[in-house]
Amino acid sequence: MTTFLRQHAEQQFADELAALIEEDSHTRPTNWKLSPWAVLTYVMGGKLKSGRTISAKYIGSRRLIEIAVATLATDRALLLLGVPGTAKSWVSEHLAAAVSGDSTMMIQGTAGTSEEAVRYGWNYARLLAEGPSEAALVASPLMRAMQQGKIARLEELTRIPSDVQDTLITILSEKTLPVPELNTEVQAVRGFNLIATANDRDRGVNDLSSALRRRFNTVVLPLPDKAEEEVEIVRQRVASLGRTLELPAEPPALEEIRRVVTIFRELRQGVTNDGKTRLKSPGSTLSTAEAISVINSGQALAAHFGDGKLKAHDIAASLVGAVVKDPVHDSVIWKEYLETVVKERNGWKDLYRACRELIND
Repeated sequence: MTTFLRQHAEQQFADELAALIEEDSHTRPTNWKLSPWAVLTYVMGGKLKSGRTISAKYIGSRRLIEIAVATLATDRALLLLGVPGTAKSWVSEHLAAAVSGDSTMMIQGTAGTSEEAVRYGWNYARLLAEGPSEAALVASPLMRAMQQGKIARLEELTRIPSDVQDTLITILSEKTLPVPELNTEVQAVRGFNLIATANDRDRGVNDLSSALRRRFNTVVLPLPDKAEEEVEIVRQRVASLGRTLELPAEPPALEEIRRVVTIFRELRQGVTNDGKTRLKSPGSTLSTAEAISVINSGQALAAHFGDGKLKAHDIAASLVGAVVKDPVHDSVIWKEYLETVVKERNGWKDLYRACRELIND
């Protein structure tokens, strides 16, 4: 049996989706697998009448997810906007899994994404042999979602060139995709909608035209407000990744997670938690996703080159790598933070020594 490195949301949480389908008595929009109420419960977590607990996929504002789900039930597309690491792709995937039972109709936006990747392409061997025909046409994930009445996902919309972005305008406004080569069009089946994600840090790269922006309802996903909220997000994701990767290590101590989250939050905000010391912020984003990566990398080191228990020297290397993206500018900020904050903080001497050793090396 093949063991996949990463399962799609609808595979990983198939039992929860099945439990929700069984108990869902609310009205479902056409071609939705779950009602909006059940989609919200799947994403935010909750307890069913049967006593079954649904795990929270997103820890944050319930109202934001309510707005996102309600948007998908209308004819407006959804744009999830935020800085890197605010779980935009994660939320997008789980919304698609809950609504359509299929999160795989996805287009990854890059500077090289072409119009064909968004609309449709051609099997050029058949095109040359037979000319334009339905058999020679290669449907994009967006076209397939329109034909099947499902949710399509478009990641990193602002990374896509502006002229390619604007191919979405007709699709989102008219709910049709013209195929002039065949003198026909694809009309969207009920249930179709689009979830796009965009990075706050990429503003100015390929800003959306006002015409395209009007076709979206925008929901801004913020970084976690509270430290404990961010700690819980990191704990859950690290535990899930540890199981997936089958790391032979103990679950990371909550205190180690809390230390990494504290460092990231203080450097992001430019001030220590007690408000007494002003700090310079590095150029790196220091997102929740990066905190997860730091702890996960530390777990791998502890599992394969230590005693399986996460310690300061296991997380130090990844921690320094996450903070210091610019060797000149960020190194100065990191050294200053180590000397003025980490060194003086009770119970953090081990982390200070581990990080200093890496700098000295």
